[in-house]
Amino acid sequence: MLRIRRFVFALIISIHTVTVLATPQGSVPTLGVTLYNQLKIDSAISELEKEAQSGNVESQYYLGEALRNRNRFMTSEAQKWYELAASQGNLYAMIQLGRSGNDLCKIMSNCPESGKSPANWLQDARRLAEPKAEQGDAEAMYIMYEITLNRDWLERSANAGHSIAQFWMAIGDKQGEGFLLPWKRKEAVGNWFKASAEGGNPRAMMEYAAYLYENEGDLKVARRWIQLAAEKGYKSGVSSYGAYLAHAPDRFGFELDLVKGYAITSLLRELDGGGNVQVYVEEVLPEIAEKMTPQQIKEAEVFSAQWKKTHPPLSFFPDKLSR
Repeated sequence: MLRIRRFVFALIISIHTVTVLATPQGSVPTLGVTLYNQLKIDSAISELEKEAQSGNVESQYYLGEALRNRNRFMTSEAQKWYELAASQGNLYAMIQLGRSGNDLCKIMSNCPESGKSPANWLQDARRLAEPKAEQGDAEAMYIMYEITLNRDWLERSANAGHSIAQFWMAIGDKQGEGFLLPWKRKEAVGNWFKASAEGGNPRAMMEYAAYLYENEGDLKVARRWIQLAAEKGYKSGVSSYGAYLAHAPDRFGFELDLVKGYAITSLLRELDGGGNVQVYVEEVLPEIAEKMTPQQIKEAEVFSAQWKKTHPPLSFFPDKLSR
């Protein structure tokens, strides 16, 4: 039972009804955004405030996100930062301000006052995104999907190569959306996950690895995607890769490597304070250590330090547009 729970922990990907990775692929996040990605909300707010006050529009948006998520509803402080980012053209901030009409603050009757209605914010976002979408901009197509919830925009974005749209097309097809024959649906799910993984989406990498494991038995390719997800810094990729290398549990046919397994699992200590990962670390690391010599543990510590120097910070890759 314990091993089943670990397997689920390592592979599970939280599915929300929203959009893109917390930072654009290929960009380097600020410290504040990095902390936000690690679900260290209080620490993130402290750093994001400094970055936002210095004029960083992306940090202004994420500060609004962090404040709203911490309180679970739109506050006047969160709205202030969203509006500042939106006034400088941040479409995500416009969408979140547009969604405030359905926020918990409505039920609580304490929504902050604004000079513009939620509907007007959504209109502004659409006015800016739609021309770009019609010209073939894949991200703009995805934003149009978020504004309209029209799945045609999602499919157009996916076909244009947007990896997050491809990810959500796979999830939608898996859940029975769209008009596909049963024997075509599974194929479509696999194709969309593969396309998204190839586009650099670590969440899709893990989903595609699971798809290969469950449907095609291609363990060699599945192992490679798990490794790539770990190398991207994705929490689920790191926890899976480390555990499977150490055979804790033995899945996907990874060759036993206690030193690397211990080293990579120990990286999860960095997430102390984010996502309740420490319970997992405190359970699995001692189990791996029991199979190791003191010299192997020292080697693992060296390997872990080198990994941190050559790989991006760990991240849960939360959705950019959180609910």
